[in-house]
Amino acid sequence: MIEQLNNYAAKKEDACRKNDMISPRLYEEYGVNLGLRDEKGNGVLTGLTRISKIVSAKFENGRKIPCDGELWYRGYRVEDLIRNLGDTEMGFEKTAYLLLMGEMPSDEEYQEFYQIVGECRTLPPNFTRDVIMKKPGADIMNTMTRSILNLAAYDENAMDTSVTNSLRQCIQLISQFPALAVYGYNAYNYYVNQSSMIIHNPEPSLSAAENILRMLRPDRQYTQVEAKVLDTALILHMEHGGGNNSTFTTRVVSSSGSDTYSTIAAAMSSLKGPKHGGANIKVMEMMSDIRDHVKDYADKEELAAYLSKILDGEAFDGRKLIYGMGHAVYTLSDPRERVFKKYVEKLAEAKGRQQDMMLYQNVEDLAPVLIGSKRNRNKDASPNVDFYSGFVYEMLGIPQELYTAMFAVARIVGWSAHRIEELICTDKIIRPAYMSVMEKR
Repeated sequence: MIEQLNNYAAKKEDACRKNDMISPRLYEEYGVNLGLRDEKGNGVLTGLTRISKIVSAKFENGRKIPCDGELWYRGYRVEDLIRNLGDTEMGFEKTAYLLLMGEMPSDEEYQEFYQIVGECRTLPPNFTRDVIMKKPGADIMNTMTRSILNLAAYDENAMDTSVTNSLRQCIQLISQFPALAVYGYNAYNYYVNQSSMIIHNPEPSLSAAENILRMLRPDRQYTQVEAKVLDTALILHMEHGGGNNSTFTTRVVSSSGSDTYSTIAAAMSSLKGPKHGGANIKVMEMMSDIRDHVKDYADKEELAAYLSKILDGEAFDGRKLIYGMGHAVYTLSDPRERVFKKYVEKLAEAKGRQQDMMLYQNVEDLAPVLIGSKRNRNKDASPNVDFYSGFVYEMLGIPQELYTAMFAVARIVGWSAHRIEELICTDKIIRPAYMSVMEKR
């Protein structure tokens, strides 16, 4: 039956293409902004938020001037938040409190929140066996999404959308996401890869980053540097202005009156799309390809020649892209990359990966110049945070199947904050308009 259905779908694809195709000219004629972006690439305003802010340009004498990017969480620049943590303090939970509650916690408030998050990390009894291990697969995002929806069955107040109950559910999901991700991978690694499976219970006294490394590794060992770099990565991926695809999905589904589990599952489905959450995997694939074809990482002339081939579509995947370069919003620089890079360098030194770090640095130096000359454009193509995040995960021994899941472990905080804000600020369903260009028959 499946083969018959596949053949039928293949036979009818041309009909769908013929009858669903809409001329690009009509979008321009009716002033429709494809992808909610205007002709200059600026996002169409669809709401207001007090949670975060992105700055990529400033106005002087009525002119828009590109500037180094800024990312703000609840009125604090993310660089300052991370700097204030110092070299040893884990900051994921403190930053999560800030985004959820809208203010920095006092010492007492922070200790209470940290304790609650720690105690909520453990999954319901037998959940790992009955849900996660029942149908493992390489797509950990799908595994996690299925687990999120199943968690609703363990919640007596799953459908209560009050702010109090939604906040409780969000905190619980933030706490459990590391286990959902790691256990999902462990099940896949055992059943599909035929490898060993060791399940470690989360440790309530440890941070999210420490628990991820502890649960993922058979010996439960990790260094302070490793935990700090992962903690920083999670903070930088936690929230991003509210206008990204998965956060908008969160607000749309929340506005319909749906429950927290369904809302977060929808956001997960958005994030797993390769146009959204999978950029760091493409960077890793590209860098592996460069290593195969460039003999001397220090030879910028040799490296530039191969990068030119990539941009001309003659090398790597033929798409004429240097992945990890440029951003839809930031122009001169991505603030997350600026903050993250020094931690990447520290980890590379600790792991003896200075040669690889040199390769990344040289690509970072050469790519913007090559892109500018070949594309004949003024917009800077500076590296974004995903240029380095995959490299960090690889150095930490995190398998590629978990890369997008690590993004989700961080972004669940931003989704939760936007869900609460949506519930508090409006009871209107988000319902966009589509103009019909149907032909009468």
